[in-house]
Amino acid sequence: MTRIQVDANFTMNVEQQGQGPAVILLHGYCGSSKYWEAIMPMLAQNYRVIAPDLRGHAKSDSPVGAYTIEQMADDVLALADKLELSQFVLLGHSLGGYITLSFAQRYSGRLHGFGMIHSTSLPDTEEGKQNRLAVVEKLRSQGIVPVVDGLIPKLFAPQHLEEHALQVSRAKEIGYCTPPQGAAGAALAMRERPDRTSVLQATDLPVLLAAGEHDQIVTADKAFTASGDNISQVTIDKAGHMSMMETPAALADALHTYLANVFQ
Repeated sequence: MTRIQVDANFTMNVEQQGQGPAVILLHGYCGSSKYWEAIMPMLAQNYRVIAPDLRGHAKSDSPVGAYTIEQMADDVLALADKLELSQFVLLGHSLGGYITLSFAQRYSGRLHGFGMIHSTSLPDTEEGKQNRLAVVEKLRSQGIVPVVDGLIPKLFAPQHLEEHALQVSRAKEIGYCTPPQGAAGAALAMRERPDRTSVLQATDLPVLLAAGEHDQIVTADKAFTASGDNISQVTIDKAGHMSMMETPAALADALHTYLANVFQ
């Protein structure tokens, strides 16, 4: 783990492994770079794998106030500049996918390709927007623990709550490290994100869209919002919203196949 001051006002905590073409992995809401701890060694055999803690999460800075998805994408750009990465592949899980799409919309020239893992190009529904405000209020009144305890079980496939109890506990442990003001800032960022389906439809870059067979948060119809010769749609068998923890070998296989196509 390394703390990197990416600009005058913001420091990110970053995990790096391996050498070769650069691949940046962005975690989901109330996660951290540790979400990728099973995946990174598998990819690091062939690639330089970089996993930051996002703004508001874990050991990266957590300013008070609402964030925007664009701001969080700009953090990734600043990190890439600091690491002197002229081009790379950007892969985002859930919240990380929203950030990935914002990055691809504005900085496509920096990308060899990009992917969304258990994520969607669609905006929040009105109900979803109200739920974000309820989460923010809960964070302010009760702190991070009840929010994480309510969130994490929904992210795993129902059959995995007992079968993968250690991974569920690990995801909670990671979530508890999210500063409440950071979780609130990121929730407000997700609430205001626009529909970016057009970004998927317009890009010529190789794209990976990965959905979990049993994902209760982002169902396949929400994950697969675009198709084309350059878009790979992959369903991860037996996974919920957390394939990097539930079925890491299956996700790693999908990522290896996609990356081999990008760098062929």
